[in-house]
Amino acid sequence: MSETEELSLLRRKLARERAAREAAESLLEAKARELHERNLELRRSNEELERFAYAASHDLRAPLRTIAGFSDLLQRKESGAMSDAGREFLELIHEAIGQMDNLIEDLLQFSRANRIEMAFEPVALSQVVDDACDRLRAMLDQQGAVIDMGTLPQVSGHAGLLTRLFQNLISNGCKFARPDVSPVLRISATEEDAQVCVHVADNGIGIEPAYQDKIFQMFTRLHSADEYPGSGIGLALCARIVERHTGRLDVVSEAGQGATFRVWLPKATGDQVPASQ
Repeated sequence: MSETEELSLLRRKLARERAAREAAESLLEAKARELHERNLELRRSNEELERFAYAASHDLRAPLRTIAGFSDLLQRKESGAMSDAGREFLELIHEAIGQMDNLIEDLLQFSRANRIEMAFEPVALSQVVDDACDRLRAMLDQQGAVIDMGTLPQVSGHAGLLTRLFQNLISNGCKFARPDVSPVLRISATEEDAQVCVHVADNGIGIEPAYQDKIFQMFTRLHSADEYPGSGIGLALCARIVERHTGRLDVVSEAGQGATFRVWLPKATGDQVPASQ
């Protein structure tokens, strides 16, 4: 093959490679635009869903209060004239009102976690856990729960949301206690580079590995409401709060062996102003 033929062959090869590269770049740009548009659409859908959940929860509160008020009035004024069956039905109504109120409150909390403006500042985790326990004092005392808290560092985050996070995790550990066994929760932390990993370990019924990813999804329940009451939103709210802190949440557990929830949160930095507790 002559030198001229070799150059011609090389030019054709380079032209094919350039055309292939341009086609690949064009396809990549098209896919990037498509992905961007889908992300925008998903974001709009999520925002609309959050607004709906917030508005619906508010709108549901009013008729629920009306039902609760009239059922209370009926119990005070007419319970003496009711049959045993009638009083039992009224108790079921009160129970259903309580369940509905808890569901609405959880929906509102989830919506607020998505809507609240994040202002990261140093937060003392020990104070956060103390505040969470104060909110759960009646439950902790009723179940004889023991909270063993180790030395916890400061993290960077939103104090109110972090209090809700640990309130839900501690409440979860108490709710899923083993029969006739008082809940014991151990809360500890280790520092890993720019993050803090907090462990919330309980001695409850545990979670089978097959379900450990599903429990952080909205309305996921592994047990009936008769066995363990709840809305199925609590751990989804925890996951959302951690996500808003650019952190990570998972669980390590075996059925019957308790569960350890691990929360990764950003460390507090020296140039942040401490949060008021």
